[in-house]
Amino acid sequence: MDFERVLRTLAEFFDEINAEWGVIGGLAMAVHGAARTTLDVDIVVDATIQDQLIGFLQSHGFDTVHRSTGYSNHLHEDPDLGRIDVVYVRGDTSRQILAGMQPQPGPGGIEIPVPRPEHLAAMKAYSIKNDPERTLRELADIRVLLDVPDVDREEVNSYFVRYGLEDLFDRLDEN
Repeated sequence: MDFERVLRTLAEFFDEINAEWGVIGGLAMAVHGAARTTLDVDIVVDATIQDQLIGFLQSHGFDTVHRSTGYSNHLHEDPDLGRIDVVYVRGDTSRQILAGMQPQPGPGGIEIPVPRPEHLAAMKAYSIKNDPERTLRELADIRVLLDVPDVDREEVNSYFVRYGLEDLFDRLDEN
């Protein structure tokens, strides 16, 4: 997958419509020191632009594999363009996540917006709540995020409490 090309295309679209966005998933984790193989681009956007974004992706040859109010997945037949997964956030959650974006160096030296580590951990805790089979993988990423300098561990804990996962955070915090 040509990550630089995909990210530049997305950045141009979001600039054109004046919308905030951020890179999550494997690329965001790599920014925070958890290098791993990733085969797609995961992004977060405000839910109000879902129709615009899906229309844009489809106009660029991406097939919409799945669409719900919270997620959509898009696949291109050209392996260089690969797969894009989108998380749609609303209301206060959207404002908090998107306002806290931190520009980071991305593939090919381009700058990509990445959520604060606390917000990435919150999304991962939410993922665990909704799909417990993801627990081990998400906890490994959260452990990395908790080691980011100046991360607000209490804020991360508050997300675990919100989702009824206090015991998991306690186990993470012991290590």
